Amino acid sequence: MKNAKCPVKHNLVATLAQLPYIPNCIYIGYSGGIDSHVLLNACALLPNIKSKIIAVYIHHGLQPQADAWAVHCQKTTQNLGITFLTYAVNAEHKVGESPEEAARNARYAVFKQLVNENDVLLLAQHQEDQLETVLLQLFRGSGLRGLAGMPQEITFSAGTMLRPLLCVNKKYIHHYALTHGLQWIEDPSNHDTVYDRNFLRNEIIPLLKMRWPSLDKTVSRSATHCAQAEAFIASMAQVDLHHVLDKVDHSIEIAALQTYTHTQQCFILREWFELLNMKMPSQNTIKRIFNDVIDAKDTHSPQLKLNHITLRRYRGKLIALSYENHTVEPCEWLNKTQQLVLSNKKVLTLMPAASGIAKKRWDDACVTIKTRQGGEKIRLPHRQGQHDLKKLFQDATIPPWLRDVMPLIYLDGQLAAVGNLWIAAEFYTETDLAYGISLE
Repeated sequence: MKNAKCPVKHNLVATLAQLPYIPNCIYIGYSGGIDSHVLLNACALLPNIKSKIIAVYIHHGLQPQADAWAVHCQKTTQNLGITFLTYAVNAEHKVGESPEEAARNARYAVFKQLVNENDVLLLAQHQEDQLETVLLQLFRGSGLRGLAGMPQEITFSAGTMLRPLLCVNKKYIHHYALTHGLQWIEDPSNHDTVYDRNFLRNEIIPLLKMRWPSLDKTVSRSATHCAQAEAFIASMAQVDLHHVLDKVDHSIEIAALQTYTHTQQCFILREWFELLNMKMPSQNTIKRIFNDVIDAKDTHSPQLKLNHITLRRYRGKLIALSYENHTVEPCEWLNKTQQLVLSNKKVLTLMPAASGIAKKRWDDACVTIKTRQGGEKIRLPHRQGQHDLKKLFQDATIPPWLRDVMPLIYLDGQLAAVGNLWIAAEFYTETDLAYGISLE
């Protein structure tokens, strides 16, 4: 393990050399533990990148020693001449989320805000971490994507995430720390076998290595094979997704989807979830998508609620909708010349137009926003009689879930416009003194 052949330095330099660009900033996830400390120290000894390094400590607040750890990390970076940042996060886990997953999501949320174009994030996972990850995924019944483990390089936010130690055995990391006289933090929770990863690390893997000493290396190799197979299948599924995807609303044309085999449809759906940045569906979720939505009876209005989305079938399409903060609260448009942000984050904008709401009527009125209560009618320009909004929505093929959140614009208590769709004849003009309304 001579320093000239140090796997830590060799893999770090080789990984950075593969980048297609010269990084602006190199962020390092730095917890103060032995792995991230070794990575930080090795980077700091590379004079060509030292000035670009920024160590980031995430304060989860889960351990009473966390404040002291933050101080330790700051002193270490100061001694190395490295820029240091610390961020406090809320790592409390939600229903259906493990404590480890919650902490990881909180960390990554911070990293995503930091990493800009041509920036790099370095994480210190090593070969035994990969072994643990693959075994955990195997025990959970994961497919190729899970069995591929952690990638060494991946696009992250606007930059790149690298794991330069992923092929480095833990013993080399420990040797590096000892030979360089490093002082690192020992997190007591790493010995708590209530966590699956710790149980594997402390109880199971030592037994397995007694029988198969090179287990971390061979499983890492299997993970690479799985990653290659997954990448190939994903590339094929992306091509298939292109043929069934509505490019306007990113829905799936069900009839086109059903021209593929069931297995192909499953892979297409997974790529669709990936495209929409949705949590990858389990096998059971995929089954429910088919049973409860795609193949449900035509007499139903099928839908499936998942974590943060609702999947619906409408007019032959499979549509993914976010249902967080989807309601529109009644309000008054006080500054009528500026944009109005609604409670569901949609934005109403007033703009000059050749035809639309008469400017004088708008300027003199009290403008309020409401949503449908049922029974609303509107008289349209150049058309006879009054029209039920329900019928207008149906004729315009406005999906049901959008009808109830379509903002209705009232002038002095009288319905003047329906979002950006229709303007009431009583307020309509075809002169230059008019306003149009956009909804985005």
